[in-house]
Order: sequence, then structure tokens, then C-alpha cells
Amino acid sequence: MTAAENVCYTLINVPMDSEPPSEISLKNDLEKGDVKSKTEALKKVIIMILNGEKLPGLLMTIIRFVLPLQDHTIKKLLLVFWEIVPKTTPDGRLLHEMILVCDAYRKDLQHPNEFIRGSTLRFLCKLKEAELLEPLMPAIRACLEHRHSYVRRNAVLAIYTIYRNFEHLIPDAPELIHDFLVNEKDASCKRNAFMMLIHADQDRALDYLSTCIDQVQTFGDILQLVIVELIYKVCHANPSERARFIRCIYNLLQSSSPAVKYEAAGTLVTLSSAPTAIKAAAQCYIDLIIKESDNNVKLIVLDRLIELKEHPAHERVLQDLVMDILRVLSTPDLEVRKKTLQLALDLVSSRNVEELVIVLKKEVIKTNNVSEHEDTDKYRQLLVRTLHSCSVRFPDMAANVIPVLMEFLSDSNEAAAADVLEFVREAIQRFDNLRMLIVEKMLEVFHAIKSVKIYRGALWILGEYCSTKEDIQSVMTEVRRSLGEIPIVESEIKKEAGELKPEEEITVGPVQKLVTKMGTYATQSALSSSRPTKKEEERPPLRGFLLDGDFFVAASLATTLTKIALRYVALVQEKKRQNSFVAEAMLLMATILHLGKSSPPKKPITDDDVDRISLCLKVLSECSPLMNDIFNKECRQSLSHMLSAKLEEEKLSQKKESEKRNVTVQPDDPISFMQLTAKNEMNCKEDQFQLSLLAAMGNTQRKEAADPLASKLNKVTQLTGFSDPVYAEAYVHVNQYDIVLDVLVVNQTSDTLQNCTLELATLGDLKLVEKPSPLTLAPHDFANIKANVKVASTENGIIFGNIVYDVSGAASDRNCVVLSDIHIDIMDYIQPATCTDAEFRQMWAEFEWENKVTVNTNIIDLNDYLQHILKSTNMKCLTPEKALSGYCGFMAANLYARSIFGEDALANVSIEKPIQQGPEAPVTGHIRIRAKGQGMALSLGDKINLSQKKTSI
Repeated sequence: MTAAENVCYTLINVPMDSEPPSEISLKNDLEKGDVKSKTEALKKVIIMILNGEKLPGLLMTIIRFVLPLQDHTIKKLLLVFWEIVPKTTPDGRLLHEMILVCDAYRKDLQHPNEFIRGSTLRFLCKLKEAELLEPLMPAIRACLEHRHSYVRRNAVLAIYTIYRNFEHLIPDAPELIHDFLVNEKDASCKRNAFMMLIHADQDRALDYLSTCIDQVQTFGDILQLVIVELIYKVCHANPSERARFIRCIYNLLQSSSPAVKYEAAGTLVTLSSAPTAIKAAAQCYIDLIIKESDNNVKLIVLDRLIELKEHPAHERVLQDLVMDILRVLSTPDLEVRKKTLQLALDLVSSRNVEELVIVLKKEVIKTNNVSEHEDTDKYRQLLVRTLHSCSVRFPDMAANVIPVLMEFLSDSNEAAAADVLEFVREAIQRFDNLRMLIVEKMLEVFHAIKSVKIYRGALWILGEYCSTKEDIQSVMTEVRRSLGEIPIVESEIKKEAGELKPEEEITVGPVQKLVTKMGTYATQSALSSSRPTKKEEERPPLRGFLLDGDFFVAASLATTLTKIALRYVALVQEKKRQNSFVAEAMLLMATILHLGKSSPPKKPITDDDVDRISLCLKVLSECSPLMNDIFNKECRQSLSHMLSAKLEEEKLSQKKESEKRNVTVQPDDPISFMQLTAKNEMNCKEDQFQLSLLAAMGNTQRKEAADPLASKLNKVTQLTGFSDPVYAEAYVHVNQYDIVLDVLVVNQTSDTLQNCTLELATLGDLKLVEKPSPLTLAPHDFANIKANVKVASTENGIIFGNIVYDVSGAASDRNCVVLSDIHIDIMDYIQPATCTDAEFRQMWAEFEWENKVTVNTNIIDLNDYLQHILKSTNMKCLTPEKALSGYCGFMAANLYARSIFGEDALANVSIEKPIQQGPEAPVTGHIRIRAKGQGMALSLGDKINLSQKKTSI
């Protein structure tokens, strides 16, 4: 093992700006100074030894003048000093001075102060010299019977590490600790003793557990956690033991400690797939989510519930717990609510959909009573979408949901209202029996709609689905009410001119007393007329939209009036009434056209809107059957086609999802009985504790590691040339927020290199955690140096630096070898993700950083190029495959991804095949990338630029 890889127990922060003191001055301070100066001198000695200095002359000084002192700070520093100081001669024999040290520590192990005893025992865990430990064994054993628990628990740890490293020093350790455990009362001592038995002698640990299995619930949580681990390991290695311990795990689900409940539930799920076990574990998870205040804990436990749902057999059990899962919605955090609603939606069935809808309706109503907050609006949107999905999957529920949701069309939050409108549009098209109810409810809330976008949609729905005379008349009344007094231009000009209206008020101002030149009093009063300002005037909604210059809504209104007028003509036989209705519709359109060309609106009407309104006027003046068909039949058919395509897409994605989850078993597959499985066959089952430990350390074995292209060699970066005196190469290991650089340093010279130091610096959102320690390299020797780097965001980071060293015996300055830059690949942090079209458009509008990349490739097929970009950027294509199929020489697609830091990345690919240049012409076009931060947009652009030049495979 190299010096850089030695196990480190103590981290010490070293100020680098201070000048190292001389050995003589240190010796003087240690011999003749007071306690304070001795403490400072000892600290300096420790720092110098850590930096690679050899101070053999000070060893005896410290033993004579510092070791006998009883000061606690000095005793603590001495423990660190004896941990790091070289204890052997160059040929590996123990230094004679260490016998004196050993005697001092034997006295400390018998010291009346429990802190000194305990800290000495902790220090002995770090010693790797059996000769030093051997004389101390009787004193260590005696500490097991000390009155203070701090000493006893550290004595157990010391015995455990000595038994593990040097079994011959204490061969009876398991028996000794078992006897200690039986009589011990303190929870922390019992936990340490039990932990030792698990690793040193599992049979004794099981014997002890068998004797007290009924009292497990009364134990402390730290001991319960160790018991859960033991049961898991035993049952994992030997399935026949499950029946013996499963009752104990059930009992631990009722523990008062959240950590024990969580581990017990996870263990129960791995040990048993019986419905009762799954239900108990799921119930335990739900209780944890509700009772724990930390949102991170809630999200982690929710993920465990989602994992349970992925198993087809467990899904049925969880379906009965949907109502319990919905209790989690009481959490104010949006991310938790989002996951909960998604989980509930995945589990909902015809048995519990009614109860689910009732709860969601209550939650929707609650959001009205809460003070406005950004998350409230988003939560309302989530609820609306969940109810939408429920109504589509279970049409019987739509009648209950629609009246509640339609109240939100008048909501000030446009996004929530747009979701409701989309749902209403789909419901009115799909469910014929609900059309009357929806139209009636729409007419009720129509006048209260505040957003022009929602107003347009509501107008379209009313125009498309009003089928009775009464409804058509009601729509016309609502439109007149929303438009206000007509003609609009004349009434607005009169208001502008300031002609007095009946509502104007005449007020007399307050009377003022004034003094004249003559010294007499005079009174002064003012007569004023006040008229409400424009802002105070309550304009009808549609009139307000038009005067603000939004004439697109006027084009929508013209289409709606045309549809209802044509329908009215078909329904009413009386010619006079027909003409009257059509004339009124035409008058409204003409008034709007006149307004658009005059001065009152803030912006004039656009030519497109003029053309649309003129077309509608022409249609109404002629009333041809062809136009009647186009307006009243073909519009609805277009909507029907769009909705059916959307439904087909959803069904296809659900089918793919269910195919993934369905476990296909062949008729002749062997049946595996857990109880009959041999121990050696159980190795195929992964040990969850081991997996979680590996995941935390970043050593998870990825499945794709079998692929030679995904081997570690791909991650190796050469840092120096083969002819440099020091050759270096680095393996870059990325583990979520950490990067570990494992640098191999090879001395290619015939000299000994002293103080060989790897100096690193970073560019971008990277931070070096610790400075690698210096090494001494023998001729043609090599060593590994590890450096940790923390990552804060998704952008291209660069690590650069050099290796500096001294050549022994040379008088020259320090030598330096400059290293090549290490570029950190952004792809390690980007994961494909999905979002709705509305969310994509909203983010596209909000994100301020855009990077436009010109396509420069030799790939000649549009689809191949898109697939190549998806593969090289880790993004997901949101544009449905149906829209991308076929060939027209042009392609546009939206891509989306999220980083592990929660940053969004959007991209729009617009590419074409220039046919005029022949069939072998490469793809041309642009890719526009948008992100919230500059780093993400630039990094993705660089990645695309680097990868798009590769040839199509």
C-alpha cells in the first residue's frame, strides 16, 4: 500500500503560509517551556511529520518531558503524535523507545479519569503493531468492567479491532464479549458488543438474539438497527432461518425510531413477498412519510414505495392503500405532492377511483382558501391534471369532476385555467351526455374569465357545442354583455372627450377660512366635478381585451358568432328572427372592424384578423351549404382526430410500460423454492446492505461494464508524455456530486524524487476537497495519488495542474512537470427526462440563455442525425414518433433533459436535407439550446459541436 493510500483516522487543517520552525527551537520549547508553549510545539511537530519531515531527535525529548504531563490537551495531542510517528527502524524492528510509550499507555488505561481511559482505548484501535499491544492486553480486558459506559464501549471496540487484526493476542474475544453482552445494561455498549459478535462470531450473536428475541422492542434504537442488519444477513445467507426471525422484524415495524422502522420495512420486503408482509411494510413507509418533517426523508421513502409498486404482485396490495398514500398530500412540499399524486394515479382502480376523486376535489377546493403562493398555483395544476387523467381513464367520474373544476376557468393563474380548459374541451368532445352540463356551467363562469387566452378557448367551446335555440341566445347575450355598449368607437370617443355622464358626481370641496388684507375673515369653497379615471372604470372583459389591442380574440369571436348564427338559421324557421340574429352577429363584427381601424385601441388590428372577420361577414351574408359544413362539422372532426391520436399515443406508452413490468415466464422454466435453495446458490441474490454501502462509496458495479467500450480504460486520461521524467495518467471516476481522480505517478529516472507533490487547480463549478500529500519515489518506482473534487453544477469543468519534486543530492530548484488538462464530461450529470408541451413552451419562454449551434456533419439522413444527437447528449425527444415518421426533407424536434442538480436543458432541432445538392448531401440546419444558466447552455453546445462531426454508424 502506498503512502497516499494509508488509512487516515485524523484530518488536520494545516495553515500553509507559516514558516516551518527549526528542530532546535522545538526541542527547547518541549524541554523548558510551560504547558502552553509545549502544546504549541507539539502541534508544530505533528504538522511537520504529516508533511513528510523526519524528526528522530525529538522522540526521546517528547518521552522525557511531555509524556509524563497530565494536561488533557497534551494527552489528546500525544495520541495523534503516536498515531503518525514512525515506530520502527528502517529494517522493520520496533524502536526501543516505544517500550517506554507502551508503559505510559498501560498507566493511562488504569487512570482514574474515564475520559483518559476511553480516549486511550480509542487510540489503541488505530495501532498496527502487535508488540506494542501485547503488554496492554490485561489492562484492556480490565476496562470491560469499568463503572463508566464510555470506557466499556471503547474497550469493546478496542478488543474487536485487536481480534480482527491480531487474533492470537486475544483468541477468546467472542466468548468474552458474549458474556459481557449478557450482563451489560447500557445501550451503546450492547450495540458495540453485538456488532462485534455479528462480524466475529455470528453463531454467538444468533444465540444471544434467540434468548432475548421477545424483548427486542424494549432495546435502544442503535441496538435494534444492528439486530435488523444481522437478521437480514442471516436470512440472506440461509433462507430456512426466515421463519425464526420474521416475527421479530414485524415487531420492529412498531419501533419508536424512524430509522429502525425504515430498515425493518426494507428488510421485510426482501425476506417475504406475502401480501400481509408487503402491506405492513407499505403501511410503515406511509406512516414514516407523514410523521417525518424532513422533505428529503419523505422523498427517499416515497421512492421505496414507488419501487414496491414496480413489482406486479405487490401492486395489487398497494392498490388497497391508495387512500392512505393520499394522506401524504398534507405535506406542503411540491415535489413530494407531485410524486404522491403520480403514485396514486398509477395505483388507482375502479374500486377506489370514487374515493380518490372525492379527496382530490377537497384538495382543489382547499387551494382556493390558501393565501396565494407560487407553489399553490403549481399544486392546483397538478390536481387538475390528476383529475383529468382519472376522468379519461374512468369516464363515469367526469360528471362529478367537471362542475368543481370549471370554477377555475376564472382563476387569475392562467396555467391552471388552461389545464382546466384543455380538460373541458376533451370531456365535451368525448362524453356526449355531459355536453348540456358543460355548456350550462361554461355560460355561468363566462363573464368572470380574466385571461384573454382562456376567453378565446371558452368562446370556441361555446360556439362549437351550443346546439339548442336557448343556448345560442344565451351565448349571444353573454357576448353582448361582455362587449358593452355599441358602437364601441363612438362611446369610447365620448368618454375620451369628457362629456358629462349621469354617473359623474359633483362634489363641494372642504370650506377654507382665509384672512383678508383688512384683517377680516372670508370663506372659500370649490365646486369640482369628478369622473372615474380609466383604470377605475370597470370595462366589460371583451371590450377591455379589444381596447388593449388584442384583436386575435376578435377573430375567434367572429368564428363563434358565424357558427352559432348558421346553427340558429338551421334551427329557427321564421325568416324575420333568422335575419335579426344574423344581422346582430354581423353588426358586432363590423363594430369590431371599425374599432380596429380607429384610434382608441392601444394597437391597431392586424391584417390577418381583418381577413378572418371579413371572411366571416361574407359567409354570413351568403350562407352557402359548403361553408356551413366547414364551420359546423369539419372543425369538430379535426379536434376528434387530434384527441384520438393523443389517446392512441398514451395507450401505446402504457402498453410499453406494462410490457416492461410484466415478467414473462416460460411454461418449462424451473420453479425456485427459497426454502430448498442451497446456500451457495443464494449468492445470485444481491446483499442490500452491501449494495447501499457500495452506492454511498461510488463503487457500484454497472451492468454495462461487460461492454468493452464501457470499460475503465475509456476514462483514463494521459497527463504527461512518455519521455517526461515523471509519467502520470489519471482515471476519472464520477459518482454523482463527487469526482475521484486516481492518478498513477511513475518515476522514469534513476534518481530518488523527494517531496513529489501533485498540485491541482480547477476551472468552472469544481472545488478541490483536499490537497494530495507529498510522496517520495524511489528510482523507477510508481505510486497512486487520489484527489477528490466536488461538483456544484452542470457545466464543463477543467482540472489542470503540475507535478513538482526535488531530486535528492541536486542543488537546483524544484523541478516541475506540467500536466495536460482533464475535461470533465457534462454527460455524466445529464439524464433524459419528460415534460408536457405546455411546460416545454413555458420554460422556453422563461429561460434567458440561448446557444445556437449550426449543424456541421457528414450524416446524410435526417433521422440518423437526430438519433446521433440524442445518443451523444443524453436528451429525450419529446416530439412523438408519428410526427417524425415519413420523409419530407425537413425535420423539427424538441429535446429535453435534466441534470442531477435539477437544472433543465431544452433543445430545438431544425434540420433539412438540401435536395438540390444531390442524395449524398449532408444534413444542414440549426440546433437551439436553452437553459436557465449560462454554463449548461454553453456546455451542451460544445458537446454537440464535438460529437456531430462523427460519421454515421
